[in-house]
Amino acid sequence: MLTTLAERDFMLLSVDANWTTADWERLPHDSGYRFEIIHGVLYMSTAPSPYHQWVSRQTFLVLNEQIDDAGMGLTLTAPLGLFLPGSQPVQPDLLVLAPEDCGLIRESRLETIPLLIVEILSPSNPEHDLVTKLELYASAGVPEYWVFRPPQRDVLVYSDPDPLTGTYRRADHLPPDGELISPTLACRAPVAQFFADPA
Repeated sequence: MLTTLAERDFMLLSVDANWTTADWERLPHDSGYRFEIIHGVLYMSTAPSPYHQWVSRQTFLVLNEQIDDAGMGLTLTAPLGLFLPGSQPVQPDLLVLAPEDCGLIRESRLETIPLLIVEILSPSNPEHDLVTKLELYASAGVPEYWVFRPPQRDVLVYSDPDPLTGTYRRADHLPPDGELISPTLACRAPVAQFFADPA
């Protein structure tokens, strides 16, 4: 009898911290799992849930309309490997490239600092996005970082990174009835729009 964990959300990490970019490139990226390496540790997580992907879609539509269509950047969605300066690959749910970086999408890997990174929390990995990746993004100088929390239907918006401490100087909590107004981009939308249930 075949046992499957397909309906379970989980994250596994390596016991050693010796994983390299070359190791990452040899992993089965078409397996449905996401692979990231942070400080030499390999993180493997399940594919996102349908609702996770719905929130990602809603976010992409907002960013595409207000950023891409206005010529202020290019929004990309997972899966994609992002190599921040001095780091190994991570896979954010969404990111926005600066207009001058749009040519990078023709390269074999994306090596840059996006204008914005967006993560949508999964039940198995809140600390991964709220601690490990937040520190990584702040240390790299990512200007703005959004974290969507589907169970609470709220958003955490981080901006003004301090690369020396790996923290963001500004952190805003936006409740379900609030409005997300980007601190660094010409983008705004009601928080409820990102979590609106499919019709």
